[in-house]
Amino acid sequence: MNKYLVLYITFIFGVLLTPIISTAQVADSIPVFNYGEPKDYEIGGLTVTGANYSDENAIIAIAGFKVGDKIKMPGGDIPRAIKSLWRLRLFTDVQIYQEKTIGDVIFLEIVVKERPQLSRHSFKGVKKSTHDDLNDEVNKYLIKGAIVTESIKNDAVVAIKDYFKGKGFLDTEVRVKEIEDKGINKVRLVFDIDRNDRVKIQDITFSGNTNLKSSKLRGKMKNTRRKRRIFASSKFIKPEYEADKEVLIAYYNTLGFRDALIANDSIWRDEDGNLMIHLDINEGNRYFFRNIVWKGNSIYDTETLQNVLGIVKGDVYNTELLETRLQFSQEGRDVSTLYMDNGYLFFNVEPIEVAIVGDSIDLELRIFEGPQATIDKVVIQGNDRTHEHVIRRELRTRPGEKFSRSDIIRSQREIINLGYFNPEALGINTPVNPQRGTVDIEYTVEEKPSDQLELSAGWGGAGRGVIGTLGVSFNNFSLRNIMKKETWSPLPQGDGQRLSLRAQTNGRFFQSYNASFTEPWLGGKKPNSFTVSAFYTQLTNGQNKTSDLYSKLSIINLSVGLGTRVKIPDDNFISNTTISIQQLQLNNWDRTDFEDRGVRVSNGNYNNFSINQTIARSSINDPIFPKSGSRFSLSMQFTPPYSLFRGGDRDYENETAQERFRFLEYHKWRFDAEWYTQLIGNLTLKASAKIGMLGFYNKDIGLSPFERFQLGGDGLANQQTGLLGYDIIALRGYDVSDLPASESGGASVFDKITVELRYPISLNPSSTIFVLAFAEGGNAWNSFRDFNPFDVRRSYGMGLRVFLPMFGTLGFDYGIGYDKNLPNPTGNIFQDFGRFSIVLGFEPD
Repeated sequence: MNKYLVLYITFIFGVLLTPIISTAQVADSIPVFNYGEPKDYEIGGLTVTGANYSDENAIIAIAGFKVGDKIKMPGGDIPRAIKSLWRLRLFTDVQIYQEKTIGDVIFLEIVVKERPQLSRHSFKGVKKSTHDDLNDEVNKYLIKGAIVTESIKNDAVVAIKDYFKGKGFLDTEVRVKEIEDKGINKVRLVFDIDRNDRVKIQDITFSGNTNLKSSKLRGKMKNTRRKRRIFASSKFIKPEYEADKEVLIAYYNTLGFRDALIANDSIWRDEDGNLMIHLDINEGNRYFFRNIVWKGNSIYDTETLQNVLGIVKGDVYNTELLETRLQFSQEGRDVSTLYMDNGYLFFNVEPIEVAIVGDSIDLELRIFEGPQATIDKVVIQGNDRTHEHVIRRELRTRPGEKFSRSDIIRSQREIINLGYFNPEALGINTPVNPQRGTVDIEYTVEEKPSDQLELSAGWGGAGRGVIGTLGVSFNNFSLRNIMKKETWSPLPQGDGQRLSLRAQTNGRFFQSYNASFTEPWLGGKKPNSFTVSAFYTQLTNGQNKTSDLYSKLSIINLSVGLGTRVKIPDDNFISNTTISIQQLQLNNWDRTDFEDRGVRVSNGNYNNFSINQTIARSSINDPIFPKSGSRFSLSMQFTPPYSLFRGGDRDYENETAQERFRFLEYHKWRFDAEWYTQLIGNLTLKASAKIGMLGFYNKDIGLSPFERFQLGGDGLANQQTGLLGYDIIALRGYDVSDLPASESGGASVFDKITVELRYPISLNPSSTIFVLAFAEGGNAWNSFRDFNPFDVRRSYGMGLRVFLPMFGTLGFDYGIGYDKNLPNPTGNIFQDFGRFSIVLGFEPD
């Protein structure tokens, strides 16, 4: 027989035995044999042609042939081999030829045509901004160099359609073009995408809801909304729709409808192509708690457990509330916390419905108390910069102590409040050893940048220009390693100490330099913080020093503070005592803002020796973007009452300012409060209140010309006065000049109330971004007699904050101060009452 004769007999038998093999696939593989005389042949050799990228030995093995095998010609061996290779879907054509025969020995050639390989892919018909997102969806299927099959193309098309369905484009069409590319058997795929119009939800209707209004049910479907709602997304996403249906049933369950279910739901398109959704609800009966029986409790009596549970006979049957009160409650009111805070880690409680009578349900709460668990090891992982003792000293969980869930939660908060670690990545694991009755506590942290660089600028007033600020704060400093060069990065770090250096200047008019150092654990055994700080400030009028018009004010200050944690009434309290020695030197400083009772403070030295006592309580859960907790602070700053020791024969009315105020005497009080409440999702409400008062011991001396309050501005333009001992309190929407008491030498009394709604755009620790809307009011007065808490200057507006670990807080606010007294208003509310406030480096007070 001639070489490459097609096996005709094999074709006939192949068609009969395997009809899925087409003529086109096997027609060229059929040699001429006698149909009636099948004969056995021994395979003498096998070759593969056309396999440029596939393994030839693998092809022969999959075909089921090897040299020495017996095959019958004609017979089913050849069709079976072709079918096996075709199943791989790697080839567009498979043929088997007879090369030659020598007696009863046959030599076969397997000829394949490989599918093309993928060189690259691209998208057409959509914006380039979506290409990266689409690549994330299809790259799992489209691998460069992989064989291009119909299955791969279909998978990619489905992924693209699913992506756009998630955006509300339910009618997306995708066409795939396979184009030859450079290289042998290479193709590129072009996905031609037509999103078509976004499909919106026209309406959501309900039936069977006799106890709840349809509007209430629609409001519970947070991710599936109809398009008639302003600013509400109305796209349809199947997984979110299914989740919303579960939310509906869960809401029914909280109202006592334990048997509620969605009997069926329908989704169709109206004549405009929009979606219509209808849900048929079977509410069932409403149930109530009846008898609640505790079993298995020996540590706590039934009355104690029942008080914690807080559910009594006749209450609506709410499985969600029941589970919360048994297992875990955010406020700590649950039975599980009661046991676990006493070491009963293995505690479990199972509610069993033992009887349903009419609309009432009897419950049996079966408790397994188990043994008390003791903490064996406390492990800290992931701290590659912060030394372990810095973390460990903040923990409330210690080896050998009884397990306590509340101690773990508190330890978590303390670690976050250090400010050195990513709060989103903090992990806590509690591997248990039941045989020994012990548990290990594993804290896994992720370091984040904590040092800060402050670069800011503020307007220093007419003729003074811009004041530039450069400051660095090393918040995880290590003084003991300062002589070890290998620990510098850029300075030694890891011991939790804080070193701050700051300089401000605008040249000859103003200069200020300050430095501070804080050791949070003085001695290393107790949380007693020690702080030492110093600053020097100099202000001049810019004249030459030899000029008679030259004026100057300089301030030298040294402070030492000692803080400690207070355990009564709880260990969220901190006490801090600071002693400050300050000297103010005035040389021809003729400033009307220091004029008090006809005495002009312009020359001389003024000494300010004061003690500041602060009591603060903080339960804030995150120092950058708090979602819960509160912070309260009461500070009392006072000097010795020097006038009480001088006798009563001094004529203060006729004394110069230098004589009257040589040793400043005053008492200064301030109370600050903040509350944070998480509303929906990450939407957070912040409410704050501040009030301050400056008093005197001797009415003949009067108020100190220093240490007053200045309300208004943004804290940048008026930061010079802060260096004079003024407390600067920002009031968005107002300048300092809009509040007469603040402008005329500073006020002795102020108050301020703020309400903010905050929503985070990003909680990434390397760049925390959130927007806010605010309403606030405040005012300042020259004396306590004039104080009126209801006489406030109100404002409202919006703002943006960006926290960068290296630079601190950046952002802006735009406030409308609509209680301004304008002499010549233009009638434009934004021009007359609006004001931008800039935030650079720190959050204004």
